[in-house]
This record gives sequence, C-alpha cells and structure tokens, in this order.
Amino acid sequence: MTNLSKDLRETLKESEPLTVLEEVDALHSQKDGTVKYLFRLKDDRVIESVLMKYHYGNSVCISSQVGCRMGCKFCASTIGGKERDLLPSEMLDQIYRIQSLTGERVSHVVVMGTGEPFDNYDNLMRFIRILTDPNGLDLSARNITVSTCGIPDRIRAFAGEGLPITLALSLHAPNNEIRKQLMPVAAKYDLSEVLDAFRYYYNKTGRRLTFEYSLVEGINDEEEHARELSRLIKGLNCHVNLIPVNPIKERNFRQSESKRVQSFKNILEKNRINVTIRREMGADINAACGQLRKSYMDSNTV
Repeated sequence: MTNLSKDLRETLKESEPLTVLEEVDALHSQKDGTVKYLFRLKDDRVIESVLMKYHYGNSVCISSQVGCRMGCKFCASTIGGKERDLLPSEMLDQIYRIQSLTGERVSHVVVMGTGEPFDNYDNLMRFIRILTDPNGLDLSARNITVSTCGIPDRIRAFAGEGLPITLALSLHAPNNEIRKQLMPVAAKYDLSEVLDAFRYYYNKTGRRLTFEYSLVEGINDEEEHARELSRLIKGLNCHVNLIPVNPIKERNFRQSESKRVQSFKNILEKNRINVTIRREMGADINAACGQLRKSYMDSNTV
C-alpha cells in the first residue's frame, strides 16, 4: 500500500494481522461438483472448507476453529482436540478465497465445518456482521446457517443479536442418555435445557429450527427412537435433517441401512414432522467434516 507512509506500513505490519489463506489441496467430486479445500493459515495450521453447488446457488461450509474440543464421537474434527479459535478474517477469507478460485459468487454460508461456533462466539459475531454488511459480502442473514452442539446461554445470547439466521442443533439422539454416549457436551447441558433455549430462539426470531440427526447403526436408529424423537420435538416449527453417519477409521460406528433410514423418516412424517434425508455431497472425496484435515495431518506427522 504505497499510498501509506513507510512508518505507518511498518506499524500496521506489527500490529494488524493480514489474513491470506493459502490453498494446500482441493478435492473435486466427480458426482456432484462438490469441492473440498484445505487451507493453510499464517501459523501453518490447516483448516477445511467445502463448496457445494445447488440449483439455488453456491453454498460454502466454513470452519470456525482449528480442531474442536466438543468431542463428538462420530466426528473426525474432534480427534486431536481444539488448537485455537479462528479470527473473523480467517472465517471470511474461506469464502473470499473460494470465490476467487472459482470465479463464482457464494450465495449461502453454513458455519458447520470444524469447530463449535458458539465456543468462538465473539469472533463468530464479528464475522457475521462483516459478512452481512453492504461493504462486505452483503449476504442476506437469511442465507446463513449456524450449527451448534447446544450451549444454552450462547443460544439465548444469539437470539438477542437481531439477525434472522437459521440455527441448527446437532441433536443426534432422542434422549439425553443416548446423546451422552455420542456427545460429551450432553453431560454438561441436559437436553431439556438445550431445547428450552432453542424454543427461546424461535420465539425471539420466528426462524424455523433445524435439527441435525446422524443415524448410527444400533445406537439411535431404531423405530422406537424415531417415535421418541417425534414426542420430543412435537409442536415445534422445525425441520429434521437425517444424516447417515460418515464412518471414520478411529471409531467403529456404522451407517444405518437405507431401509432403516427410510423407516425412521416415515415415522417422523406420520407424526407431522418436516424431515429430509440429507443428500450426501462429495461422498467420493471424503467431504465429511474433518476427514481431509485429519488425513493431511496424519501424512505430515513425523
């Protein structure tokens, strides 16, 4: 920036970090056009982002942390724990870098990659404010989804931010006992407490709630689980995403059979719950959260 004095440039260099993500790898799906990117940060850590192409536009799933401390048993992102939070600029540049690499505009953003967004709350909010600002990407808040494993006080705080953002809960169980088997956070926050916070979010924002439910064979995928889930969320203005779990080598979880997934869906529908089976994007490139980063770290460990 030669229009600034040399002294000012030196001061900025020392006091203001400049974020420019470096592309390390990119896996391109031959099935659906999904692209999974591995980006290197300034401190040589790596993060993942995923570009997904839909009829309504391009959606990018971004990471909010390097690693994750939530410890969900079915997720590769948590293996190795959390290393650090991402800065707002590091979250933003995942989107800008993908736009630059593809030459295409991103219309939807999902904060559902590596990390628990509400564990990095202040940086998340700064990121969203810039993302939706007319001088930023000028993205509609209605085109942003934030996914959380369920931190009640942060959900309530988020409800007060005045933004019509879609909030998704990583539910994955019809009761707290099964949830504790899959998600350590359930030992700290009871499911009833989390759902109360979700109802509060709906009452404050009017935004339909989303529940993410990964089906794990023999653990949470039986017909009785579907009936119990129906009773749990009955009456809520919500949508359930059923997700056949992505097997990872460090765990022995297996995907539910397609018949069982369909049966689970049918029971929810009979109970008048809006439900879809999530289309597996990028299945041929291991696009599930944390897999590319974990593979890269394993291959680069001395």
